Amino acid sequence: GVLLLDSRLDREALCGQSLTCSLHLQLVMEHPLQLHRVEVDVLDVNDNAPQFPKPEVVLEITEVANPGTRLPLEVAEDPDMGSNSISTYELSPSEHFALSINVRGDGVKMPEIVLKKALDREKVAVHRLTLTALDGGNPVKSGTAKVTIHVLDANDNPPVCNPPISKVYLEENVPVGTLVTKLNVTDLDEGPNGDMEYSFKISNNAPGKFTKLFSLDPRTGEIRTKAPLDYEESSAYEIAVRARDKGSPAMEGHCHLRVELIDINDNSPEIVLTSVSSPVQEDATPGTVIALIGVKDSDSGDNGQVRLQIAKELPFKLVSSFKEHFSLVTNGPLDREKASGYNITVRAVDSGSPQRATQKTFYLQIADVNDNAPNFSIPFDTAHVQENSLPGTSVFTASASDPDEGSNAKLSYSILDNGMQDIPISTYFRIDQDNGTVYTARALDYEQDKVFQVLVEVKDAGSPALSSTAVVNVFVLDENDNAPAIVYPSVPKGSAFHQTIPALVEPGYLVTKIVAVDADSGHNAWLSYHLQETTEALPFQVERRSGEIRVAQALVGSDDPHRLVVEVRDNGTPSLSASVVIVISPEENGVQDFAKSLDLPKSSPTDTNMTFYLIVSLVSISFLCCVVFAVVAVRC
Repeated sequence: GVLLLDSRLDREALCGQSLTCSLHLQLVMEHPLQLHRVEVDVLDVNDNAPQFPKPEVVLEITEVANPGTRLPLEVAEDPDMGSNSISTYELSPSEHFALSINVRGDGVKMPEIVLKKALDREKVAVHRLTLTALDGGNPVKSGTAKVTIHVLDANDNPPVCNPPISKVYLEENVPVGTLVTKLNVTDLDEGPNGDMEYSFKISNNAPGKFTKLFSLDPRTGEIRTKAPLDYEESSAYEIAVRARDKGSPAMEGHCHLRVELIDINDNSPEIVLTSVSSPVQEDATPGTVIALIGVKDSDSGDNGQVRLQIAKELPFKLVSSFKEHFSLVTNGPLDREKASGYNITVRAVDSGSPQRATQKTFYLQIADVNDNAPNFSIPFDTAHVQENSLPGTSVFTASASDPDEGSNAKLSYSILDNGMQDIPISTYFRIDQDNGTVYTARALDYEQDKVFQVLVEVKDAGSPALSSTAVVNVFVLDENDNAPAIVYPSVPKGSAFHQTIPALVEPGYLVTKIVAVDADSGHNAWLSYHLQETTEALPFQVERRSGEIRVAQALVGSDDPHRLVVEVRDNGTPSLSASVVIVISPEENGVQDFAKSLDLPKSSPTDTNMTFYLIVSLVSISFLCCVVFAVVAVRC
């Protein structure tokens, strides 16, 4: 961080005749990005001696010149400034001449030789003097010029400027040909000795520069512009005019005119983007530097005072670092999901009248950070799957979205074990981690598990990763995969159940009752009882819904046993069944085991109607359930 001098400084080469000499440096610091301005003031040292434009000056003066007559001398030059510049002039001792020093409007000291005693050309025709210019340095440096004064005869009144030093104010950019001033010069002589001719006297400080911008009428002394004037190029001009009469010898007077330009607002501000940090993270804290902006205006005063503006609705603000330099910083939270970038227009307006403005637009991209968790479109849902479906059957698809972008929006799905089942949920279902589709991992058994609660987690690939879960209740739909099981009478497979009844019984006599169950549910578990058809008519009947076997007609003429095959069917598709063989033997005084233990009367018509109504109600309820399941399946 130490600023070192890299090469020898020459203030005169860097800044010329400027009163101040500063080097403007910009130091950029990174992490965080900051801009610092350094101004190095170069101080002058007395390393240059005064020097006259010519080593010898020849002047002429008439012998009739009155004491007090002034002879202007060339100004010595000293590139140094301030106290090191020319401080004074000295003239070698002389009986007739003395030195006078006038101060010009810009502070330049102008030496003049003043006649202090009348001259006599016949005694001394030529006077030789030495003019010494001294600066104010320590030690003092000096320069000399030889001054030779020839004493002439005749024309004894020189032209006189009134005033000798004047100042004129003129607006820049005035039309070419504008009158600047008309010199007021008088000569007390008459005739040719009083007729004057005007010409520019080239200044040593700016040789020939003003002659390109101003014209001088040699007869009238009018000074006019002959080229556009620009305040930003030069704010003032020093014009030296020589008024010379036509006497013999000719005499001359010297007028000094300072033309100061008035600045007008003719330059628009200029915007310079030093550095732009794009993209910027959307989680950038308020005050984060986005860009370094410089502004300059070549005008001066209020015309050069510039203010920067940006749109108020933007989440940014301008902070002044130092003169004509600003930092664009964040002024609030950024959200890439609402705005992925901003077109920022910086407008610079000066304080002139009328105002001049310029603007520059640049695009700032907002970089995404993982600040949004994935979101399921339906966080709570239901799904249905048929039992005994093959492994790999699609059950449902969990759909989630993430407003972030890139890896922050790349989603992966997984199933979480909720601990509700004895066996991990992953043994029943698996999920495609890319698209969220859930498949069965094994065949499901309705009779074992009727519903599963599946927790689906979606996680993005950000750092750190964010996630959310959805709960899906998967209902297993029953399938007719279980045949009815006869629980009474319970006989070994391939055997028959024997039942004795009295030989003389009336129709409607309850012989026995078949009791069966079905592990399925719904209509798949609705059972009906049937007698298998035989070649001969049997005097028995079975109640279709209750499974009761009753005597259908009187048993006469035979004591042989009757063999009945009772089939129990469910209501599934396809229907499953089971059967049992009943052997009924009529006997005299037979024991009425079942009939006596169960004194069940013959089914009445009222009981039959009630059974029919119950069947109709169950069928209606099952139909409505099927419709609801179908609607849910279509919606999923």
